[in-house]
Amino acid sequence: MALLRCVSWLLVLAVLTGPGARAQTFGPVAPAGETARQQQWLVPSTEPGIPAHALLYRPAGDGPFPLALIAHASTQNALRRAQMPQPSYTALARELVARGYAVLVPERLGHGRTGGPYVEDQGGCEEANYEKAGRATAAQILRALAYMREQPFVAKGGALVVGHSAGGWGALALATQSPHLVSGIIVFAPGRGGHADDVEGRVCAEQRLREAVRIFGRDARLDVTWLVAANDSYFPPSLSRQLADAFTFAGGTAEFRLLPPFSHEGHWLAEQQGGITAVSEALSRARAAVHRVR
Repeated sequence: MALLRCVSWLLVLAVLTGPGARAQTFGPVAPAGETARQQQWLVPSTEPGIPAHALLYRPAGDGPFPLALIAHASTQNALRRAQMPQPSYTALARELVARGYAVLVPERLGHGRTGGPYVEDQGGCEEANYEKAGRATAAQILRALAYMREQPFVAKGGALVVGHSAGGWGALALATQSPHLVSGIIVFAPGRGGHADDVEGRVCAEQRLREAVRIFGRDARLDVTWLVAANDSYFPPSLSRQLADAFTFAGGTAEFRLLPPFSHEGHWLAEQQGGITAVSEALSRARAAVHRVR
């Protein structure tokens, strides 16, 4: 009997804590903090039964506020992804909150506490499928946006998407969206395959990267602000300029801005307080675009 009771309790625990139970739990999971009302949330992912961990920041008051979503960087290294701390982008989020945005920073599948399959895997270095990887990232961004648009404190106009590195690459794939869903895109050094073999300046299959960004630009409907620091060793300015030009030549609209060197590695500009003042003008223009659409 004792064994049967033990097995029964294990079955109940599995039901209460398994994927099916987690899928029903969305929204805030902790009280709001004092810094820009930072709060832990769970939001839907593109994988049924696996909610994405996220941080939400909000201005004071009830809103409704225009929404901004920050899409984080990634890595092909499975161990590094599993150990990745929850992305916060606190300085950038506070800057956006000061401009009146509610800001969501969702952790995508295959990373940190969210776990699950790494759906945005680009594949091997020489045969990397950058288009597929970018669209998988974009799908996760859209899933989080769709959920947040249902919240009473979020304005119904298009959202600002700010992407960093692989998150920026996914944001470029969103340039085909309606401005009523996504009103503006700002990307920090977007790309995939940087630091190939952990070598600075080496990028996997650069030609495939150019081909994919042309596809993203071909049907683009939204303007993109493209930012890169002069000392970015993941996607150096010369390559970033080529990618932005390829996006534009295919039909997209991208304002490319080369920023001064930042600290020891410019690729992390988006994550640091010191780099926020360099993008204030872009953030102001993006907010103006949101209010024109609303």
